[in-house]
Amino acid sequence: MKLLRLGEPGRERPVLLAPDGRHLDLAGVAGDLDRAFWLDGGPDRVRAAAASGALPELPPEQVAGLRVGAAVARPGKVVCIGLNYRDHAEETGAPIPPRPVVFMKDPYTVVGPNDDILIPRGSVKTDWEVELAVVVGARARYLESDAEALAAIGGFAVSNDVSEREFQLERSAQWDLGKSCETFNPLGPWLVTPDEVADCQRLGLRLSVNGVQRQNGSTANMIFGVAEILRYLSQHMVLEPGDVVNTGTPAGVALGIEGNPYLRAGDEVELAIDGLGSQRSKLVPA
Repeated sequence: MKLLRLGEPGRERPVLLAPDGRHLDLAGVAGDLDRAFWLDGGPDRVRAAAASGALPELPPEQVAGLRVGAAVARPGKVVCIGLNYRDHAEETGAPIPPRPVVFMKDPYTVVGPNDDILIPRGSVKTDWEVELAVVVGARARYLESDAEALAAIGGFAVSNDVSEREFQLERSAQWDLGKSCETFNPLGPWLVTPDEVADCQRLGLRLSVNGVQRQNGSTANMIFGVAEILRYLSQHMVLEPGDVVNTGTPAGVALGIEGNPYLRAGDEVELAIDGLGSQRSKLVPA
């Protein structure tokens, strides 16, 4: 299933994107795509309602004027994996990590896939990162196998782990400071359930700035795969339904490009992942 949220910030409504392109209203089946959605068996209810033809269609002219919200409402936490592609580690001059590099991102950074990205005041090194986001669908604690880890996935989405490199690397010993600025995690457009993703380790990721391609990679090149990441995290923290895990970015970030072409006001960033849709954001001053 492809699930999304339409409407203004704080007033989004959950919607199912049907295979034929129709937008089906989930208001009578699910309150929102949040923690309660998975705890209360939301995916099964949506599947049953769709199969029975009980979901009303939203008129195309109505959908055309609606903002697309973040693929998940109010994630409890956003956990990120750094330096998880060999080519990205190499371009930044960092050694290949022996275990996942983990940092946290403020959940309030999560915004709609086409919302503006705010360049922080005083920023001169705002950077982009296309990433595969994993949305947790079941409580994950001390997972023992890849099968258990994959069974805990609620869905996948396109994520832009926007980063301010000066804040991240020069002002603090912790990465969180440069990762948690407002609007620094556009997420979506869709939440795609695992049954529609044949192999999450064979997905192409692409990102361009002002029409110039900067990143073109594949999840096949992850150092630590999705299952291993979830299993590792579950040994150190409890992952709850609705949590978001950003799994790292391939080479091509501004930090690793000669001349460091960091983002400026007026720039447009477009990113996509195979089967998960695309997003486009404009950079504006905070």
